[in-house]
Order: sequence, then C-alpha cells, then structure tokens
Amino acid sequence: MVSILLFPGQGAQRVGMAKDLAEAFPAARETLEAIDAALDQPVTRVMWDGPEDLLQQTENAQPAILAHSAAVLAAVGDRLGPVAGAAGHSLGEYSAYVAAGSFTPVDGARLVRARGRLMRDAGAARPGAMAAVLGLATEVVERVCRESSTDSETGVPANLNTADQTVLSGDPGAVDRAGEACKAAGAKRVQPLKVSGAFHSPLMEPAAEGLREVLECASIAAPRFPVVANATAEPVRSGGDAKRLLGTQLTSPVRWVDCVKRLAELAPGARFIEMGPGSVLGGLLKRILPGPEYLSLGTAADVERFLA
Repeated sequence: MVSILLFPGQGAQRVGMAKDLAEAFPAARETLEAIDAALDQPVTRVMWDGPEDLLQQTENAQPAILAHSAAVLAAVGDRLGPVAGAAGHSLGEYSAYVAAGSFTPVDGARLVRARGRLMRDAGAARPGAMAAVLGLATEVVERVCRESSTDSETGVPANLNTADQTVLSGDPGAVDRAGEACKAAGAKRVQPLKVSGAFHSPLMEPAAEGLREVLECASIAAPRFPVVANATAEPVRSGGDAKRLLGTQLTSPVRWVDCVKRLAELAPGARFIEMGPGSVLGGLLKRILPGPEYLSLGTAADVERFLA
C-alpha cells in the first residue's frame, strides 16, 4: 500500500520518549546512540530521564523529537513500502527530509540543535508570545491579526492547523489584542502557549538569518520522494529548494491544512502514517480530510503491530 508520512513538531516531546523503541529494536538504539555521539550534549538522557522543564527547552525538544522520529524510521526499516510524499509540522519538516534521505538522522539532529538554539536566542533578544485560537475561521484570525498589529508590535497567524484552529504569534501586546478580538469575534477559546519565542513570525528573522548560514554549509540531497514544504504547501524535489525553504520556514506560517491537502493530491487513497511521539497530527488530519486511513507509529508496541 502507498503511504504518506507525517512528522510531529515541537510540543510532542514527553519524558520517557523513544526509550521503549531503543529497548525493543537494535536499529532504533543504534540510531539514537549515533545522534547522542554527534551532539555536544547527548539528548537521550533528557528524553528518558528529564526533568520535564529541561526537555521542554527548545534546544532540547527539537533534537529529541527528530531523534524519536528517526528511531521509528530505523525500527520500521524497509517495511514501509512505497512512499508518495511526506510533510512535517515545523520542526517535523526536518524529520521528513531524514525519511526522504536528504540528510542523515545525525546531520538532521545537528541542524535542529542549531535551529533550537538560534530560536531560543532570538526569543531572548525580543520576547514574543503565541496563542492557539480554537473555533474561529482562519480568514477571520488573519483579519484580526492585521487590525491588531501596529508599527511597533506585530501579530501574525503562525500555524494554520485546521480550518478553525490557528496559532497566533508575535509581540505580546499584539498577540493579546488579537486574542481578545478573536474572542469577541466568536472564538470558542484562546489558549496561551508556553514557548520561548514568537515562532513563525517576523520576530524570528535573526534566527532565520543564522539558520540560513547553517543550512548553506549543510549537504542536503534531493529527497527520494516529495516533501511538501510548510512555507509553500508545494512539493520539494531538490536539495537547493529544501535549503531555501527551510531557511524561510522560521518566519513563515505553517500552512498545515494546505500541506495535508497537497499530499492527498499526490496520492489519492494513500494511508497516512504519523511517525514520532504522539498523535496530534492524526487529530488534525481527521479534521482536514474526510475519512483518511491513518496509523500512528510512535511506540515499540505500535511498530510491533505494524511489522506483524
């Protein structure tokens, strides 16, 4: 059966993540050990033992989630069958490129460690805020953001997760004003998020500049199958385009609804497989497409059922 792969982003991390995979599958353990050896600070210790607040830090959460997804890929091996395309939510886009062979899990972990630190530093230099808006159409949120921004404070839609779930990002004042305006416009809930910066907003431009320099030095091969980019919702088929769009991603919205629909167009009737911690993307998928076949591969038990 033809598959489409989905990879989760920041927020999916949990203490204990991927430990069962390492214990059950030698290939997963070897992948995690290689990532640990390549980083200046091993990541599995934080993944497995925490503490929670240390794992939540951007520079740890990002390599942890990529490492978990890479461990699942290693455990599954060549049993996936034909893959028509992939996408990842924000950070998960790097995991998608690992799956597509554009760079190794080790190189991917190095890239997202650098990405996480750049994002952390940008957030410290210009503190920002993010908030999830539930139960309000995206186009209304987009209008509210424009009306709530000023010359000195910016608020933008950062994650377009479903038709009625959008994440705001930007300067705290603008995000607060936009959140209140969304409530007045009929939003069911506006939930502030615990983040270290205004991700996917113009406030991340210093991080994007640093990341483009890092990516320029990286070796990124053409993906073996299309990876649909967050920034454009279009398939990427060359290493050069991958570099350019990963550099753009930090200041662009995650167009997740369009990404999922574009993936479905690439392979009508394909099953969607979420690879990594949690099943958040599966929940979004069911609200974007009617009745897709979906599997979550995040635990050793999930993988054992898949391989049986």
